[in-house]
Amino acid sequence: MAKQSRFWTPNVFVAICVLVLTTRSVNAEEPQKILLWPEGAPLAKGDRPEDKPGLIVYLPPAERAVGTGVVVCPGGGYGALAMDHEGHQIAQWFNSFGVAAFILDYRHRNKGYMHPAPMLDVQRAIRLVRARADQFGVKPDRIGVMGFSAGGHLASTAATHFDAGAPDAPDPIDRVSCRPDFAILCYAVIAFDEPFTHRGSMRNLLGDNPDPELVKSLSNEKQVTPQTPPTFLFHTNEDTGVPPENSVAFYMALRKAGVPAELHIFEKGRHGLGLAAGVPGTELWPECLKAWLKVRGLLD
Repeated sequence: MAKQSRFWTPNVFVAICVLVLTTRSVNAEEPQKILLWPEGAPLAKGDRPEDKPGLIVYLPPAERAVGTGVVVCPGGGYGALAMDHEGHQIAQWFNSFGVAAFILDYRHRNKGYMHPAPMLDVQRAIRLVRARADQFGVKPDRIGVMGFSAGGHLASTAATHFDAGAPDAPDPIDRVSCRPDFAILCYAVIAFDEPFTHRGSMRNLLGDNPDPELVKSLSNEKQVTPQTPPTFLFHTNEDTGVPPENSVAFYMALRKAGVPAELHIFEKGRHGLGLAAGVPGTELWPECLKAWLKVRGLLD
């Protein structure tokens, strides 16, 4: 009978397997969920998961990181969140070329919230990433916001409704600016109370009979100023859910204000395409965005 090696005993073999699996789990870059307000969000209606907005953090490997971060706002008509094709897939795509991504799990109508809760959530998200930039491996002046559909409305709200922070705030996160350094708007809801408005998003955010001044304030093409950050927009001509006039209106407002901007309207594709894989022509939009980021020095 062959003599068993003193090293390769069953116990040693099991121990080595456990060590290998443990090492793999430690080295893996798994996304983490962090709360925007660990002590409780403003306007919170309880202590349920729905009352606790947060960020799902996707960080690229340190050796590939370029120092740019993006807060990603999935769409869903302010009544849901398309977390896969407008969240996780987008974050993984950003990570593939060194950009950190932070998916915003924000409050909305079906969680029991309307305006101003979503706006407070996206403003806090930008402040948090900026305040903890060193920890996340990003630069505090290279933090953008991105949104799809109604999430695009929220991103455009962040790009037009911001402040420099409160220097004397007890919470250090509240002391930093919530102005994004750039914005990316994908088949975004922009205008309210127009023929091309997405009424469902407007109703979920503001209710059935909103104050006209509030409607005007959140018609974000009317709120663009020279301080609005540089913006990339893409839409499709076939989008009947959120017509491309929304993106055109925001782009024209950016031009009027002298804000650097780039607009792509592709011929093909329904609403809600995400990365648009397999859609002729439109599937090029991610590379257009990547080129725009490079031109702006955000991939250096």
